[in-house]
Amino acid sequence: MKKLLYCMLGLLATACAPKKATNTNADELTMLVGTYTQQTSKGIYTFRFNQETGRATLLDSFELPNPSYLTPSEDGKFVYAVSELNRSASNVYAFALNKETGSLKLLNKQQTFGADPCYVATNGKEVLTANYTGGSMSVFPLRADGSVEPVDTLFEGSATGPDAERQSTPHIHCALFSPDGKYIFATDFSADRILRFVLHPKDIVPHRSAETTDIEAGSGPRHLTFSPDGKYAYLISEISGKVTAFSYRDGCLKQIQTITADTTAAQGSADIHLSPDGKYLYASNRLKEDGIAIFAVNAQDGTLAKVGYQLTGIHPRNFNITPNGKYVLVACRDSHVIQVYARDEVSGLLTDTRQDIAVSMPSCIQFVR
Repeated sequence: MKKLLYCMLGLLATACAPKKATNTNADELTMLVGTYTQQTSKGIYTFRFNQETGRATLLDSFELPNPSYLTPSEDGKFVYAVSELNRSASNVYAFALNKETGSLKLLNKQQTFGADPCYVATNGKEVLTANYTGGSMSVFPLRADGSVEPVDTLFEGSATGPDAERQSTPHIHCALFSPDGKYIFATDFSADRILRFVLHPKDIVPHRSAETTDIEAGSGPRHLTFSPDGKYAYLISEISGKVTAFSYRDGCLKQIQTITADTTAAQGSADIHLSPDGKYLYASNRLKEDGIAIFAVNAQDGTLAKVGYQLTGIHPRNFNITPNGKYVLVACRDSHVIQVYARDEVSGLLTDTRQDIAVSMPSCIQFVR
């Protein structure tokens, strides 16, 4: 195993039997679903999802413990998934994906050396995992065949936030690549800040950067997403229930607005996504009034205005929007269902299609064309 570098940052389904189906329609996507396996789920499920009709057909499954988050490579040939388990059992897995049949072939796995990995991202050269209980971000180089090499670097977060219960130990909740491909951003949940790491063209190992973006104390920053044009970024904070909007340029996040997504102070905000056209932003909330807050995006300055709220099933930990923008699929973990909502592209509002997809404890939805 390559040298492990510790950089302390200090301040810094239940579903029917699989059916074989092939993808012959441009409107049909391969849908990947990650789950928690404490009840009846086997692990990862694949579906054929028609983004014109909103209907899903089960394709296949792969048995894996707690694959709570997964992500496909840009070309859809590979899938990377985490097992959200304790430190000795926490791994990142690499799969080859057959988009026609939905089958997954395990390439290999590597230990994350951080407990409870809950997020994974890739740029085709390396894979990142955010290890929640471990309070760290792991970096794995990728081989040409899509498999992952042993962890190369482990960056650790800190715990300086004021919430004695939620921020007493370090937590890194997500780690992703910037749209310009020059940086990695990670949410340092227990220190109320976003960390920035610089990627160097000749060195796949990111270097620690002095650049950090502070968030309001006690916020608990969770997930970050960038606008389709790369000019703005939006953060959902779990504890405060607020969305923070930033302008983005040359690695710099500049705060331009903070707006409330969770008006009940439930302290359970979860996921955040923009519509493919960048006109609307959606943020999920759990624990009280479970649902999705809907915001219109100002095309001139990236600021947000709340336009609606859609109640959902219980515990909408994750959701995703189809590439054509027509549907929003919500993984309601404790309702054991993925709800399919039609999205009005003019108003941004959602309507339940009643075409639920039964899956035990769904926690992540991804699409592959």
